[in-house]
Order: sequence, then C-alpha cells, then structure tokens
Amino acid sequence: MNIPRNEYPRPNFKRNNWINLNGEWDFEFDDANLGEKEKWFLGKQFSRKILVPFCYQSKLSGIGDRSVHDIVWYHRKININKNDKRIFINFGAVDYFTKLYINGNFVGSHKGGHIAFRFDITDFLNDGENDLYLRVEDRSFDCTQPRGKQTWKVDNFACWYTRTTGIWQTVWLENLDDFHLERVKITTDIDNRTIEVEAYFNNILENGLLEVEISFEGKKIKKFWTEIKQKREKFILDVCDDNAQFKIYYWSPEEPKLYDIKFRIIHNGNIKDEVESYFGMRKISIRDGKILLNNKEYYQKLILDQGYYGDGLLTAPSDEWFVEDIKKIKDMGFNGLRKHQKIEDQRFLYYCDKYGLLVWAEMPSTYEFNDIAIENIIYEWQEAVKQQYNHPCIITWTLLNESWGVNEIYNNKKQQSLANALYFYIKALDSSRLLISNDGWEHTISDILTIHDYIEDGEIFRKLYLEKEKIVNGAASIINPKFNFAEGYKYEGQPVLLSEYGGIAFSNVEGWGYGNKVRTEEEFLERFKKITHAIMDIPYICGFCYTQLTDVEQEMNGLMDWYHKMKFDPEKIKKIING
Repeated sequence: MNIPRNEYPRPNFKRNNWINLNGEWDFEFDDANLGEKEKWFLGKQFSRKILVPFCYQSKLSGIGDRSVHDIVWYHRKININKNDKRIFINFGAVDYFTKLYINGNFVGSHKGGHIAFRFDITDFLNDGENDLYLRVEDRSFDCTQPRGKQTWKVDNFACWYTRTTGIWQTVWLENLDDFHLERVKITTDIDNRTIEVEAYFNNILENGLLEVEISFEGKKIKKFWTEIKQKREKFILDVCDDNAQFKIYYWSPEEPKLYDIKFRIIHNGNIKDEVESYFGMRKISIRDGKILLNNKEYYQKLILDQGYYGDGLLTAPSDEWFVEDIKKIKDMGFNGLRKHQKIEDQRFLYYCDKYGLLVWAEMPSTYEFNDIAIENIIYEWQEAVKQQYNHPCIITWTLLNESWGVNEIYNNKKQQSLANALYFYIKALDSSRLLISNDGWEHTISDILTIHDYIEDGEIFRKLYLEKEKIVNGAASIINPKFNFAEGYKYEGQPVLLSEYGGIAFSNVEGWGYGNKVRTEEEFLERFKKITHAIMDIPYICGFCYTQLTDVEQEMNGLMDWYHKMKFDPEKIKKIING
C-alpha cells in the first residue's frame, strides 16, 4: 500500500533516520466516552479503518463522516528494533487534545490542534511488536479552542466549514542519541551580512562540539565549531561570499536564493546528531509609511488562501498540490499570500521558501473571550512562532482577525490588553517580522493598518479612499462600518494595506460570494480590474490581498475551484495585476 504524504514533514530541520507512520490505522468513535473507563488501550479491537493523516470527516480518510464525534481513537502496531538510541514519535498536528498509550501504558498528553509535538516513547517499547493507541478529544462546539474556520454549529454556515478532528498532519518516528538538537533559531541580518544562530539542546554534553557548515548551491562558504557548554548556544556567523554581487545572496519572490546549513553534534570523534536546514537572507522593515523588502520599497500583491484541499479538507493529498498552487499564484502575478486562519503544513512553507512567495501567517481564532481561551491561544501562538521561525517566506504575523474572539475590543480594555499582550509577546520571540494586532479593523498596537473592504465598484472605492486622513482614523468600509482603530488608539503613520477585497462569485454557483455575482469571465475580469486598479491608484496604500485563491465548500469566490482547477486564464489575471 502506498503511504500518503510520504515526504519528510519538516524540511527546515531534517534528519535522515526516520520512519513514516502514515497509512492505514484502526479507528473507532467513542461517543459515549467509554474508552478510558473500559481501558481500550489494553487491546480493544476497533471496527473501522482510517487513512492517516486525513481526518475522519474527509473523503480521503476512507470514512468521510461529517457528523459530530467528539472523541475518537486510533490504533496501530509498530515494530521496533531497540538499540542504544532514544525513540521519539512526532505528530505534525492533531486536533485537539491528545493522549498516547503504548503497550497499555500512558505516555503523555498534548493540547493544541495546529502545532507539532513529540513524545519520547523509548521506555514504553518492547523489542519487536508494540501496540500504539491514541485518544483524541475535539469538542465540536467549544469556542475556547483555537478553531479558525471550523464550524462550531452542527452544520457549516457563512464562512465556517467542516470540522477537522484528530490526526491531520504526518506522524513519524525518529531515532535520536541521548544528546541531540531540539531546535535551531536562525536570524538573518542583511545589513551586516551575518546570521545569528541559537542552538537548543536536550541536555549538556561534556566535551561535546557543535559543527556548523554553510553552503550556497553546493559551494562551502563557512565551517564553524563551538563547544557545547549549556543547553542553548548562541553565536554569529559571517556569510560573506566574494562571488555574490553585494557579498551575500538575497532572498526575494523574484530571486528566492537559499543557503544550506548543516548542524552536527560531535563527541569523541563520533557524530551524535546531524540536522540539515536552510535559510534566506531577507529583511522586512518599515520606513516613511512604506513596507520595505531588503531595504527597497516593495508593493505586496497577495491572495487570501484558506488552505483547504478538496477531499483532504485541511490536509493536502500530496506535495504536488502545494507546488501547483504556488506556481499558479505566481503565474497570476501575485507575489505573496495571506494564509488565513490556519497554521500551514511546513512542507507548504518550504515550497514558498524555495519558489519565492511572501507569506502572512495567522493563528486560527477562538470565538469566546475568557481565561481558558486566552491560555489556549497564547500557548499555540508561541509554539507556532518557534515552529515557523526559520522560514524566510514569512514576513508578517497576523495575531487576531476581524475581532473574532474579542468581539468587544473596540472599547473593552481587557480584550485590547490581549491584542497588545500578543503583540509584545510575539515581538519578544521574533522582532524580525511585522505584526498586525487585529486584521481588518479595530486595531490596537499594530505595525500595519489593514483594512477589509468588499466594495464592488472601483470608482466608488477610488473616491472614498482618496482622502487618507479621513480613512485612517475613521471607519473606511461602507460594507462593514467598523472603525480602523479601537477606542484609545489612533493612526501613527503605519503602512496601509487592503488585506481583504474582491470575493467575486459566479451567478451559476449555489454558494456565495461578496456583492453581486457575475455571469461571465469577461464580467469578472472587468470588475476585478476596476477594483484592483482603484486600490493600486491610491498612493498611500502599500498593497492588497484578494479574496480568494480557491472555493471553500459553500464559499464559491475563488480564482480556482474546490479541487484547485483554474477558473480563469492566469495570463489575464496577471495582466491586470501588473497593470
């Protein structure tokens, strides 16, 4: 049987010694919550099969059941040849609360539906065959969970779609030494032509060395060694290369130049761990109300991408879907995307790094405001930043969206405090990127002023937005009249960007779009041209994000359909965008 999603799931922290656990698992619904009471983990025979990593709601899982099942169980056998290594099981993402049992023993738990996690399972394994049981709880109507675009009602509604429960990204094993790298954090500095490396280890190794080797297109640029004296080692490396025009190779959507970097832990002449990664020398900054990429003003032409993949729902059937999407986005003339309400698969981000596409990354929203929701969203945010930090394609973190989960943020000081706390907390973790406090309206502290406006008439838009001062401190959108800034905050010269507009749908579809539907491709292109050129004609606006890349279930306003087939000639889109 072919194993789905058989690629190494973490290209910017890659090891060669790994085993993919995707494929057919045993599966069971536990609607009565009997599994733990009856100790299913001691050998229960399950009645269903599921294809991991697809959630049970998706057709590709082999089940395709959209009804509510808040507790599910997985089982599979794994054969292990034990040696002197530690064995870790890694989960790319499991939605939402996970408990792992091996050979009848409780191993550990994890809460959070969008981020990677792992367990050291060495001490629970037998030499030979082992039973692995996974219990996952995902409360369908719980709005304190970061759930993004997953409906919290029985059925889909408006722009909220089918839920994702359980495993939805790759599961894999790794054999690691007692001493190994846990993660690395690479911060690039194009002005000084250096990188700052923070290497985090699981332990301290006496007489251990970390070897770092940097190369570009196969040519070695730098080799460096440092003693490992603590669990975090930090150092700065010069990456100058006389063959590069300005001593370094810049990363941009037009020229996505990537450096390779390899880390080895060496002890008494033996390699204890080896990890391959990469980085891109790029800088995102603000000057005089404009956004700069590598110190040059850069106009962002983005498209909104919700990351749904047909019969796989949130899980792409294969890497080819990622590659084809990115190529089509670039073929249409866009230079970036806003990944909306989803922490995306790291292989997608790898291809954005490789082929050159800017990314705005965003945490799925909660839809209640209380202590539990705050705790949940802060935890997943910090882990997402760690997980995605080394991707040069990501230039912006979108902290909240359209006041979702903070519905009274306009004048509620507690909710404003959450937005500001996220701003400063994420800035402390990552000062190299731009942050948006509340995308669309009611901003608090924010690096960019972003506006959502689905006006469908280009001439009305042009007239409305010409007077900057009235717009930036007012309620710009006549469709949804929300103030751009929350009470107590005002415009302070930030770049202005239309981060949602368009959303045009055809009249022959059952689903919905924004504004009146169009009847023909020509009618679509004419409206798209008028509104897009109106935005581009406003001097103080620094870019736009069109809604959206694909149809998503009942929302039928994509430039591609549910199965990612183009609706329009990409050359015609490109001609408009480059006009």
